[in-house]
Amino acid sequence: MGDVAMTVPVLKAFVLQYPEVKLTVVSRSFFKPFFDHISNVNFFGVDVNNRHKGFFGLIRLFIDLKKLNIDAVADLHNVIRSKAIRKAFVLFGKKIASSNKERADKTALTRAENKIFKPVKTMFQIHCETFERLGFPVNLSNVKLPKKAILSQEILDLVQPENQRLIGIAPFAQYESKVYPQDLMQEVIDNLASNPENKIILFGGGNSEIVVLDEMRKSHNNVIVAAGKLNLQQELDLISNLEIMLSMDSGNAHLAAMLGVKVITLWGATHPYAGFLPFNQDFETAIVSDREKYPLLPTSVYGNKIVEGYQDVMRTILPKTVIDKIKKEIQ
Repeated sequence: MGDVAMTVPVLKAFVLQYPEVKLTVVSRSFFKPFFDHISNVNFFGVDVNNRHKGFFGLIRLFIDLKKLNIDAVADLHNVIRSKAIRKAFVLFGKKIASSNKERADKTALTRAENKIFKPVKTMFQIHCETFERLGFPVNLSNVKLPKKAILSQEILDLVQPENQRLIGIAPFAQYESKVYPQDLMQEVIDNLASNPENKIILFGGGNSEIVVLDEMRKSHNNVIVAAGKLNLQQELDLISNLEIMLSMDSGNAHLAAMLGVKVITLWGATHPYAGFLPFNQDFETAIVSDREKYPLLPTSVYGNKIVEGYQDVMRTILPKTVIDKIKKEIQ
């Protein structure tokens, strides 16, 4: 989800600079709401479970895309499936370019020996370079972020805002090494909820996460669990109305950023230097684990590597630090 969300600001900048060019985004149908509000962008939903499943499904996907009279292909994902599609277009004389994920630099940043601790290119820069190789340089300095969405009655009934600040918290991530400990996050929630001027919205997905969110809500009247109660478009509308989002290094951070919301991110095994700092945010809004105590950080680009003795790195991020940062940003 985060990878797809990170393409949105780049495409917004592209259509502003090249209004005569028609873009077709090819991705899973679930992500279509990300792109509905971008002018001159069509969306092609890939049916990975049926029509486009497996080898023959990949062939059908190419045939379906070929009917769209595509002139050039920008492969922003650069995985096996997208590589196969772009190479098929080459056979028909189409121009292609793919995003270089700077794997060597990321390896140097995360390795234990001879670590090179410096920022690598952001994914936004990498995607811009991909379009430039197709002849379309993209300038990200003038991206128009969307206005707050008008909330439907269903969302209003759930949130019941009473002239309160809406603070989003997304406490989960794909890998445990990127998740702030529940007891520490509870301290953050309890402190923010102690102010009746705040309305805390908890985001997540899946039954197991909803159970945890319900526990974290406790008896606070101004803490709402949005997980499982809204569809994706409704969640996007709600997120666009937040004053701030507290998130792990996860998809929710990028959803909020692409909607123009200020994001505070917490980093465990990963680090914003790896190129995944949310759009239009700065390193001041990224709270990282203590590298003096855990010098091998970051140990992973995506958080999927387990390093012995590094399970508790996020406990070096004090709840007070998180709370103070949020309060400073919403003053």
